[in-house]
Amino acid sequence: MPSRAITSEQRAIRTIKALGGTIRTAEAVRRGIPTRMLYGLRDSGKVEQHSRGVFRLASLEPASAPDLLIVAARVPKAVLCLISALAFHELTDEIPHKVHIALPQGAGQPRLDHPPLQVIRLSSASFRAGVETHALDGLELRVYSPAKTVADCFKFRNRVGLGTTLAALKALRRRRGFDVEELLRYARICRVERLMTPYVEAIL
Repeated sequence: MPSRAITSEQRAIRTIKALGGTIRTAEAVRRGIPTRMLYGLRDSGKVEQHSRGVFRLASLEPASAPDLLIVAARVPKAVLCLISALAFHELTDEIPHKVHIALPQGAGQPRLDHPPLQVIRLSSASFRAGVETHALDGLELRVYSPAKTVADCFKFRNRVGLGTTLAALKALRRRRGFDVEELLRYARICRVERLMTPYVEAIL
């Protein structure tokens, strides 16, 4: 009996490791890991619980971005945006006090105790445009591309601040491979082309 219990735990740990070290409860159950085993692994110190339903192997290095890890696990359809995306792409020196995420209009409000969220709602076309997928501590994090993020910041400049938005635009301009047509395409999708164009022309 003890040998079977040990074997089951080892199998569970190997499964979690193969997935990148982080697993959601629903995914664990689909992979044949009972919920009680997850909590047993947590209680024995073999996994750490980062949030409700989010577990990570304790033997791994600490999560590089624990707040983003929780969002990627708990709100997988969300897309990182605004100041959080600027910080992710190193287009701002600001440290976001909330995780900024975008959801389509009509989507339910995420319920997280932590981290605090700032949610924006986008039209279907704007929500789908410019989404990148990045590997983050064994999970996939959806983030808007640098150009889409800058266009969104113009759209929501009252929340982000015009100064932060213009600084991000200048930082994007300095990037190798800067594509003004791509930026203006996202401006059209976000319906801020007329607003953005004079600022873009000023930095060219």
